[in-house]
Amino acid sequence: MDPSTSSDITLDINGEKHALLVDHRTTLLDALRERLDLTGTKKGCDQGQCGACTVLIDGQRAVSCLQLAVAAEGRHITTIEGMAEGGQLHPVQQAFLDLDGYQCGYCTPGQICSAVAMLDEHAAGWPSAVTGDVRTEAAPPELTPEEIRERMSGNLCRCGAYVQIVEAVARAAAERTGTGPDGTPWKPADPATEVSA
Repeated sequence: MDPSTSSDITLDINGEKHALLVDHRTTLLDALRERLDLTGTKKGCDQGQCGACTVLIDGQRAVSCLQLAVAAEGRHITTIEGMAEGGQLHPVQQAFLDLDGYQCGYCTPGQICSAVAMLDEHAAGWPSAVTGDVRTEAAPPELTPEEIRERMSGNLCRCGAYVQIVEAVARAAAERTGTGPDGTPWKPADPATEVSA
């Protein structure tokens, strides 16, 4: 590679350092998939519109097809491969599995990464376009299906599993806070009875 158009970089991905020589035009998505064999991150539109390539960068969601690999150096990147801890699925992953929040599965890694970051954004009090009270002193808004749909609207599912995706995100949120959307104490139900028909 031409040294004037390439750089040696080190990417911190899922807690591991990866040294790469990359062309300056290489996207983070292509570095993950083509150079590091982390193929859980999917290439959908390659234009930042479908969300299939969503990863977490320093804990915030980002579409990796619009992020240059050289710009990601020095930041903490989490892909779907890094969501589980110690063989235990992340609660969002488990909810997607239990509630059929996927069909073909192509968009699922991006949906899960986006949902994990979205739940952190909600807990931090970030409003969405449908949040009624956006004052900073207001408590985080109730995580209604409308709020979840709006907050997840950057992730498309071409199979149309949106109902199950919303249910899975709501369940993961309830597990996290210990309360259901109506504010009552939440307790896990039998997953077999929660699956949508």
